[in-house]
Amino acid sequence: MTPYTSPQTAPPQSGGTSPVPAGGRDRYFDLLRALALFRVVLYHLVGWAWLPLVFPSMGVMFALAGSLMARSLARPAFEVIRSRVRRLLPPLWVLGAAAVTAMIVEGWRPGPSAVFWLLPLSDPPFLAAGWAGDLAEPLWYLRAYLWFVLLSPLLLRCLRKLPWATLAAPLALSFGLAAGYLSMPERIDSALTDFTTFGACWILGMARQEGVLARLPRYLVPSVAPFVMLAGIWWARRNGFGSGAELDGIPPADALWSLGAVMLLLHFSPSWESWPPKLRQWDSLITLLNARAVTVYLWHNVCILGAAALWDAMWDVDLLAEQAPWLLESWVPVLLLAWALIAGCVLVFGWAEDLAAKRRPRLWPNGEPRRRRSHTA
Repeated sequence: MTPYTSPQTAPPQSGGTSPVPAGGRDRYFDLLRALALFRVVLYHLVGWAWLPLVFPSMGVMFALAGSLMARSLARPAFEVIRSRVRRLLPPLWVLGAAAVTAMIVEGWRPGPSAVFWLLPLSDPPFLAAGWAGDLAEPLWYLRAYLWFVLLSPLLLRCLRKLPWATLAAPLALSFGLAAGYLSMPERIDSALTDFTTFGACWILGMARQEGVLARLPRYLVPSVAPFVMLAGIWWARRNGFGSGAELDGIPPADALWSLGAVMLLLHFSPSWESWPPKLRQWDSLITLLNARAVTVYLWHNVCILGAAALWDAMWDVDLLAEQAPWLLESWVPVLLLAWALIAGCVLVFGWAEDLAAKRRPRLWPNGEPRRRRSHTA
């Protein structure tokens, strides 16, 4: 998306890497997911190329999902896959209902590929220009997530037999694609590119849950990870990063940098069943973002577009245009407006995530009722 501009259950692991607690949520994972969502929204608004370097959100989100998927696969694989797919689809269908209706009004007519609005094994069709492109941009994540879920039983089996070869395979494929050794139709190529870019992060998350990282010497991960990240920067600089190209447009570099960063985050991660005192004040917000992560991700681009349009309209207010042009040119009010619109989407569309999880629909699931009950018990 164009940046906004004004027209004017494993054993405890060494090095602090503990698996997800057997009963309950790992609040450290919740914190990472919330930070990833905030960074995604900020990046799609301002477009600062260095933001993915500070915090590679997509690699983190896939690693967390991979770890939780490995934990779930203690149950029968078909049951786990069905549950994950069920949780994914209703929020997509809500977005698709809005998008397809609006596109039909604009003259679009569905074809056979419209089935991907129901099951996103490939990119669903959308109008290429304007708002429709912004609406559809996040859908690649759902497509990639779906394929990772479907492949997870096989990936976990390979990880247990050949851990390092399994971890390295997506990286090797990424460089093969970049070098032109593999030529695929566009639909397959886009899905394969996503797999090769973030597959190592997903598998690393599974390795963490399986205790593979626990068997390494404590010094190894923090010694190796910086070199993996530097290799990503080296490749990025060779391929135009800093002169117009963004990191997420250079898949091998993105894969290496994300993998190195995730290695460090998982190696030094605590395992929090409850918040440390300094983070307790953020509990409600982080709980809400985790409970509505799919809704936030699916709708944030549209909210950014709407916020930018609303703030641009403020140029028509003569007093603001004459006395505070610096405010109208700032991205900060647009960010605040975008999050206000995202909150509205959470209220209007977030129930789909509860429906998908077979829970009673909630408007604002920030954990407050649960905490009040625990305090009065």
